[in-house]
Amino acid sequence: MSYDAIIVVSFGGPEARQDVLPFLENVTRGRNVPRERLLEVARHYNHFGGKSPINEQCRSLVAALETELALRGHKLPVYWGNRNWHPLLADTLRKMRDDGVKRALAFVTSAYSSYSGCRQYRENIEAARREVEGAPAIDKLRLFYNHPRFIEAAAERVSEALGAFSLEQRKGVRLAATAHSIPLSMAETSDYEMQLRETTRLVAAAAGFAECELAFQSRSGPPSQPWLGPDILEHLRALHAREVSSVLLTPLGFVSDHLEVLYDLDIEAAELAADLGMKLVRAQTVGTHPEFIRMIGELIEERIADAPRRAAGSLGISPDVCAADCCPRGRPVCTPHASAAQGALQRL
Repeated sequence: MSYDAIIVVSFGGPEARQDVLPFLENVTRGRNVPRERLLEVARHYNHFGGKSPINEQCRSLVAALETELALRGHKLPVYWGNRNWHPLLADTLRKMRDDGVKRALAFVTSAYSSYSGCRQYRENIEAARREVEGAPAIDKLRLFYNHPRFIEAAAERVSEALGAFSLEQRKGVRLAATAHSIPLSMAETSDYEMQLRETTRLVAAAAGFAECELAFQSRSGPPSQPWLGPDILEHLRALHAREVSSVLLTPLGFVSDHLEVLYDLDIEAAELAADLGMKLVRAQTVGTHPEFIRMIGELIEERIADAPRRAAGSLGISPDVCAADCCPRGRPVCTPHASAAQGALQRL
């Protein structure tokens, strides 16, 4: 099939203090969240000057992808649209239409299957297309949680972070991966946890670790509802009880260092580790790692040039088109690739 553009699709985030409340109102529209809760969550953003780093990271991703496509000889413009903040998907689709784009491939900044990490993005794209008369057709690229280049990029981030430990400390460093927790009712409708565990295993092996335990972060909802665990704070306490003093965290559930990573790991987890007397180092997410950008290029060439498809491990290659009944919404709903805002709102 012929394509004439690429669109990067992400969640979006505020870029200034005056953006925070409008952004939170977008995230929670239709949920009747009291304004005092919005104000409380807004204070989380004040740790970072009212700005989420996710939009700037998307700009860097778009620029790197443009360079990669040019190196591969593909004259495809790269657009960018968000679910909850500017540039919004519908606005981007209008620009694409006005530029003459007829059919585009979408790269979604989520590696795993789940309602929020895959199906909801497809629903967002279709909703935006219905809003824009004459909008281009959009086909989503396949999942990439086990793509060899994704694994290599994440493993190199782990190796880089390991350099923060002394040679003596490295002998006892424990590697722990984190991802956004979701309700068990949602986890049961997708392969989210299985895929995460496969990625964790592959990255640990590539980075030279015999094992890596998976923990979760950003849990929300009432305590009575079962969610994937253990929570990363619980896991750190358990490691401390086992007399582990050096921990390397790798947030494999995320592809960029956005607000959830910064707040939940760099603030909350770091503070707990300090209280426990543990040395905690966090690896960067893949971001614009050259291998990650090359992976996106390969995913695009799968669709435009019938390039070979690759997958590491034993779970095989994800399909281009998801089954009609895959990853249903489930209840309660929470977005595993949303932002600290939504999780914090439900925690309050």
